[in-house]
Amino acid sequence: MVDYRIELVFVPVADVDRSRSFYGETLGWPVDHDQTVTEQLRFIQVTPPGSACSIAFGRGFGDMAPGTLRALQVVVADIEQARADLVGRGVAVSPVDDQPWGRFVHFADPDGNSWAVQQLPPRPSG
Repeated sequence: MVDYRIELVFVPVADVDRSRSFYGETLGWPVDHDQTVTEQLRFIQVTPPGSACSIAFGRGFGDMAPGTLRALQVVVADIEQARADLVGRGVAVSPVDDQPWGRFVHFADPDGNSWAVQQLPPRPSG
């Protein structure tokens, strides 16, 4: 069987500099690349700490409308700590939502692309 690893997800944004500031400075996610190829083509890649998958955004590629991505989710060990970190960074974040399949908080980037942050439930022992 071939290994298929998701390593990059494109996020549609309207204002590249505003998004770079949000992801790189507000969230504090390392900016791996910020390359302007031409005036029409710019590529920015950031990676959430601890993640094997990065996100990319920019100008000149992709055809999704800004703010339409609603399927992004990251997993954390401690939802309370993650929520406190986001609040401390000035991010508008939901209260903790407890579900049988995990604990969640939600936030959106400046364009409205939404993120879920999940703490997985304890795994059954046995």
